Amino acid sequence: MVIFDTNAILRYVLRDDLAMLAEVKKQLLREDCFIPVEVVAEIVYVLSKTYSVERNVITKILTDIANVNTINISNTNVVLHALKVYASSTLDFVDCLLIGYAKKNGYTIFTFDKKMQKFL
Repeated sequence: MVIFDTNAILRYVLRDDLAMLAEVKKQLLREDCFIPVEVVAEIVYVLSKTYSVERNVITKILTDIANVNTINISNTNVVLHALKVYASSTLDFVDCLLIGYAKKNGYTIFTFDKKMQKFL
C-alpha cells in the first residue's frame, strides 16, 4: 500500500503541475493508496486558507476522492461525516472530525466549545 501525502493529493486536485499530476494518476491506477485522516485535514486547511476554495467545493472534491476504488481513507465514515458538517457550518475541520467520531463511533467529546456542542 502506498501512503499519499498532502502535496501529492493537492497536485491531483489542483492540476497545477502536469508532470506531477501524471505521476499521481499513474500511481492511483497501479496501487492501493492510503490517505491518512491527518492528510485529509491538511488538504482541507490548504485548500481553504491558501487557495480560498469554498467549503462545499472542498467537501465535493474530497468526497469524490474517497469514492475512488483504489484510494482508502482512514476512518472514511468519520471523514465523510466531518466533511458534511464542515460544508454546512463555520467550524474548523478538526472540530468536524471530532463530531464525526462522536456521531459515527459513539465517542463522547469533552469540550467547552459551544459551537461544537450544538452539533453534538
